[in-house]
Amino acid sequence: GVWLAIGLSPSMSSGQQPVDQQSLEAREEQAFKEASAMVAPSVVRIQTVGGLDRVGRVLTGTAATTGVVVSADGYVISSAFNFASRPSSVLLTLADGRRFPARIIANDRSRMLTLLKIDVEGLKVPRVAPRDGFRVGQWAIAMGRTYESPLPNLSVGIISALDRIWGRALQTDAKISPANYGGPLVDIRGQVIGVLVPLSHRRPGQTAGVEWYDSGIGFAIPMADIVATLPRLKTGTDLLQGFMGITLKSGDVYATAAVIDRVRFNSPAEKAGLKPGDVIATVDGKPIARLVQVQNALGNKYAGDTIDVVVGRNKQSLEKTITLVGKLEPYTPTYLGILPERTIRTAEAEGGGGVVVRGILPGSPAASAMFRPGDRVVQLNETPVRDAASLFDAISRQRVGAEVAVHVVRGAARQALSAKLTVVPNEVPAVLEARAIAAPAPKPADLPRTGRFNRDLAGHDHSYWAYVPEGYNPAHGYGLVVWIHPGSDTMEADIHDLWKPICDERGLILIGPRAKELDGWNLNEAGFIEALVQEMQQTYNIDAQRIVLHGYSDGCRFAYHLAFKYRSLFRGVAASSEPLKASPPENRPDLRLQFFLSCGDKDNLYRRVQQTRGRLAAMKFPVTLSSVLGAGHEYPPIPVLDAIGRWIDLLDRI
Repeated sequence: GVWLAIGLSPSMSSGQQPVDQQSLEAREEQAFKEASAMVAPSVVRIQTVGGLDRVGRVLTGTAATTGVVVSADGYVISSAFNFASRPSSVLLTLADGRRFPARIIANDRSRMLTLLKIDVEGLKVPRVAPRDGFRVGQWAIAMGRTYESPLPNLSVGIISALDRIWGRALQTDAKISPANYGGPLVDIRGQVIGVLVPLSHRRPGQTAGVEWYDSGIGFAIPMADIVATLPRLKTGTDLLQGFMGITLKSGDVYATAAVIDRVRFNSPAEKAGLKPGDVIATVDGKPIARLVQVQNALGNKYAGDTIDVVVGRNKQSLEKTITLVGKLEPYTPTYLGILPERTIRTAEAEGGGGVVVRGILPGSPAASAMFRPGDRVVQLNETPVRDAASLFDAISRQRVGAEVAVHVVRGAARQALSAKLTVVPNEVPAVLEARAIAAPAPKPADLPRTGRFNRDLAGHDHSYWAYVPEGYNPAHGYGLVVWIHPGSDTMEADIHDLWKPICDERGLILIGPRAKELDGWNLNEAGFIEALVQEMQQTYNIDAQRIVLHGYSDGCRFAYHLAFKYRSLFRGVAASSEPLKASPPENRPDLRLQFFLSCGDKDNLYRRVQQTRGRLAAMKFPVTLSSVLGAGHEYPPIPVLDAIGRWIDLLDRI
């Protein structure tokens, strides 16, 4: 690496003794000072005025942050995190002490950068480190200008990884914090390697990755990439991440071939003719052998960019030219309108698998197609149906309005019923007969605990309470309701008394995890909830399609967070008297998530809860809103709880 040359005398031969440690450290220190001094005139101080106090659960703060000059005529680049609060004004202080009001010109929403402009000429632009010169292990100096000091603050580390966050960023172990987000990461030669930003490969957004500050994991967007996109940002148009509209079959991202699983309707990929089962061979001429290489190839692409993709299909190679878009049409869940039988049946007993229909929902495509209880669905179009999961998957791959041929076995005969699929309805039937659950006979000696009880969760410093119907039958799949209590009141006695008859009637198990601190939940407690649900799944026969989070008031904030964090675990959220403040994620066809909102029409939050319904509906999530006439900010009455019980009973509908 470059840094090795700093500690060695240029005239020292291989036979000479190395300089002493003290001299080496002195030379390193001098090199750091000289490198930072070269960039310091281009490092500016940014202060924001007004705006939001927090974004989601992240406090935005009002402390000064940092930016880097990228053009002599007054353009400065910084981290988008510094402007997440949507400030009313921005003040920029140059290295020489001059102050200017700054305008936000545009945002790079893929790399989380913001371009600012001040009315001044003759700014000093730093030298840019070439991208092909980056090496793991080379010195990296993180700089910020957040104090009333003529000198910037420094933190020294190394480049610890390349091409992180799907090829967008470098990783450094230099100490990074909101104080130097937007500042430069500098090499030992005084060249800017990149601009420091919080990022996360798990989720997008202006605050993603903030929780990692000072952790030894920091990210920087290569300055060479920023310079390449600068002309587009200067036009005042935000840059959006580019999407082609495919999902790949799951597997080890570092070992599995890139096989297309789904092609989004009306997406660039569909318009280009890509199909499920195609194997991606190259993107823009770069060979693709693994899933991760597709994500890296697209990581630096923007909406409007055109890519060339070669796919393999039936031993043929097909080349497609695709123009990426910044937003895909939301996925709309499709609906047949049957309730699958929940009794465990073997394929042999049914003569070859399939899904037995226990009920047909009124007004549904299945009702119009004359389905009958007891019909066994064995095929959809050309796709065989093994079980409820395979039928749901096959239905989810169809467009709303599609005519499908559903092959059923009725008695001894097989026939094809034609149904036109619709959207999943938001209404909950006023009456939905509960299926009686027979008590096990004889009662197994090793039956897990029933009734109400309290326990500590092994491996976690948390406790919980639970109610399991006394007639629990391990041969039947039970729904699971996870009660997320509000701050300052766990409401245990009331929740138990109100929900016990619903649990007994609908075959539900209720658990009440307790927050570590009585005043409310911390996001770090999410792992406890996940572990508790998994513990219940190991102990009881839990129906994976009916695992629901239920919250009231500020407890709903944590419930929303859990639902979006653990999409493969939770199928529904019943939220009372609390709006969703964060932006909902994209609806996923493979992981259905449904919502039941309730609120008193006299509650001060009622209008915002109505807006939450609209936001979720716009993302095509099935969402029901129950308005409680004349009620204020209070827990739902029994009729609404009964409706929630019926809604939970519908979550496995297909």
